[in-house]
Amino acid sequence: MFSLPSLPSWLPGLSSLEWGSSLLDSFLQGLVGAFGVSILNNLLKVYFFVSCANNPELRLEKERLRARWASLETVHLAGLALILTVIGARVAALVVLEFSLRAVSTVLSLSKGSRGTERLRLYLLCQYSLGCGLTCGLSFLQEGSSHRTLNLLLGLGLAALLSTVAQRLCRHVCRLYELHSSQHYCGVCLGLLASAHGLPQLLGRALAVAFAVGDLAAVALINRDFLTTSEAVRFWTPLTICYTLLVIYMQEEQRLHPGLQSQIQTVLVRMGGLFVLLLTVGRWLDLLGILISLLGELWCLVGVRSLLDLCQIQGFSSQKPFVSAPVQPRPSAPAQPQGTAAS
Repeated sequence: MFSLPSLPSWLPGLSSLEWGSSLLDSFLQGLVGAFGVSILNNLLKVYFFVSCANNPELRLEKERLRARWASLETVHLAGLALILTVIGARVAALVVLEFSLRAVSTVLSLSKGSRGTERLRLYLLCQYSLGCGLTCGLSFLQEGSSHRTLNLLLGLGLAALLSTVAQRLCRHVCRLYELHSSQHYCGVCLGLLASAHGLPQLLGRALAVAFAVGDLAAVALINRDFLTTSEAVRFWTPLTICYTLLVIYMQEEQRLHPGLQSQIQTVLVRMGGLFVLLLTVGRWLDLLGILISLLGELWCLVGVRSLLDLCQIQGFSSQKPFVSAPVQPRPSAPAQPQGTAAS
């Protein structure tokens, strides 16, 4: 029976057909990674919008979130999928490992008062690294599979379904949350009204699992290129030193300047450090991948700039769990005469 994954084996003389099949697999992996980033982005928008809707002082920020165009989100998704397709598994693995080390260091160094705000900011800044982690995980898990393309198509269908559900939830909340929560009409909006404060914890657990799989896949994908232990040591030693210095610098810089401009400077420093490192221990194709990764990081920062500003203004660390929206009081029954008492 005809199937797409077995097509290259039918025509072994055409090496370009195998290259085309590999390119198709890379594109499918990039799409899955982009859809994963879209799911995270939409759920974060839901949380931020519900927070703004329950705070009368944030009406302007709420309208800014509501005014985002769906067409721009589609362009952002397509651009991110293209970037994740062409960066290559080796560079994606380096990006995942760098962010994982930075995330662990940030979480361990958080003070109790700023833990909520810093974690939200970390969720906003991890989007490109999450896409790289998903592509690395798929590349590693599907390596050597006889039905690789078919499996990726099934994974793409599931990712697209979840992304569509998250996008519809975001649109529903932006349009009807205030009305439904005030009238106690919609089960989805009432659920968000009661338990939206737990959404960051749920996202944190999901991201921890995704990055754990991505880190294991990244280490395996990098080590497969080394023939001897000495080659691996020559690569990992300067990489570890470079990552440690980058983490120390970025933590101090973000503590002093938490704005968007500081985040852009941090991205430039990170990618510049990886570029210099790969000049000595990498390949020329890796250098091109680092430049494309710089574009991907900036692309994701542009998509979340309003949420970053809102996170900095609002101070979610001190935010209390959401309370029920005020309901109009019903007219009370007329009081009984004082002389009548209940028997």
